[in-house]
Amino acid sequence: MSLTKPRLPALLKISSEKNTISRLNKDNKHLNLKLSQLQALLEEKEVQLGQSKRSMSATNSSVTSSGIYGENLHLLTSSEEVCAPATSHLGRREQSEECAATEPAKIVSGPAKSSSGHDSYSASSLHAPYSGIDDTALRFCGSHFVENGRETLGEEEFPEVSVEFQETFLGHTSPITCCRFSASGNNIASASVDGTVRIWTYDSSIPASRNATIYCGAEIMSLDWECKSDRLLLIGTADGGIKAWNVDAKRVVCDLNTTEAFPSVLDLKCSPVEPIFVSAASSRRFGSNSIDSLGYASLTVWNMKTWKAMTVLPLGEDPPAITSLCFNHNGKILAASATDGMIHMFDMSAGLQITGWPAHDSAISSLLFGPDETSIFSLGSDGKIFEWSLQNQGRVLWSKTSSWFPDHETSKYYRHEMALDANGRQLLVTSGSVRAPIYQVQGHSNGLRTLPHSAAITTVDWHPNLPIFLTGSADNSVRVTSIL
Repeated sequence: MSLTKPRLPALLKISSEKNTISRLNKDNKHLNLKLSQLQALLEEKEVQLGQSKRSMSATNSSVTSSGIYGENLHLLTSSEEVCAPATSHLGRREQSEECAATEPAKIVSGPAKSSSGHDSYSASSLHAPYSGIDDTALRFCGSHFVENGRETLGEEEFPEVSVEFQETFLGHTSPITCCRFSASGNNIASASVDGTVRIWTYDSSIPASRNATIYCGAEIMSLDWECKSDRLLLIGTADGGIKAWNVDAKRVVCDLNTTEAFPSVLDLKCSPVEPIFVSAASSRRFGSNSIDSLGYASLTVWNMKTWKAMTVLPLGEDPPAITSLCFNHNGKILAASATDGMIHMFDMSAGLQITGWPAHDSAISSLLFGPDETSIFSLGSDGKIFEWSLQNQGRVLWSKTSSWFPDHETSKYYRHEMALDANGRQLLVTSGSVRAPIYQVQGHSNGLRTLPHSAAITTVDWHPNLPIFLTGSADNSVRVTSIL
């Protein structure tokens, strides 16, 4: 008994501390919920204020045209209409950039918000001074955002996804160019225009020991994880660089370069079986040229043990740039899409092209094998999506024309992409709007639409096993959304 009694106060103290921690955690979740609700309310009020100002401007414009009011009054009203929303959004963006610079990673969790005004943003909010954006990016970001993204985009009236949870990552300070789940889905790599790659996780139960920030010194064009583990991340840049990042050692284990003739690494893909990867480089830099004018292509096969180039896949004389790559499940077949609308298929064991066909009248932005690999999906820069039979070449099994793209002339300066869920039934596509469509492949049900960002959806990916997807945006944020 003498041994037991002294232990009782200590046990009671531990129990009390656990209860206190549990209560604090609950309070913290409650405060986060309140913060999210207040943020949604603030954004809705800003939208209503913008609508009121636009309405007043339209009224004043009408009155002015009839000769009642003078020119000075009309100019003053127009000036207020443009500047006021921009000032409000600019202040909020500068604040978020400061937080991102001082914190290793900032992830905001909260309930899914679907209020009627939440996805309404004025075009002026897109002209905040992003670090590292060129004129092409600004032309894309600022050219097609209209109230609710509907007046010019003509979006399908899809129902909103039913969300289990959503996390928002605010660690970037410029528009997102690429985001990818790792092979296990535990880690996420996201990249932005300013040449920064962030490695992070959305699940608090997963150790954050692999979290890192990688500064590449050039715009990131492509990312791909090693298929057998989460250990290596490949990074392709707009200045011909290919970096291999070891997430455990937290360092670049290899820094490769394409030839000077092909300075832009448009895509990278690791073999699912062999220790090799393939790079697709173009002779002209993306960003200063439209997707239709990226010059010629070079497809190089690299050894991931020696980090040496093994061979260059044949494409013929002066081949148009290759924009997207994908391996089949055993790595024996590589598919590649080109800016002239062609799909090429390669036998990797022989290193030769075995077939190809004209698939689009425009450049192809993205390419994916279907779930059973009897078909392949292609996405054109004009918004047309096709599922092609691989058993009956040239036969279209399913097609869709996305109305979520901006006009074709603007879209040419932007590389859209798509991603299939683990079951191969839902196709998530980037968008010129603040929301992205999720098409039901070969189904009779309607598609769905994602919850809104505050700018265009620039990159997407699905979790390899779960109904969870990523959306990266020109608003500098990446969101992880789990759907029911």
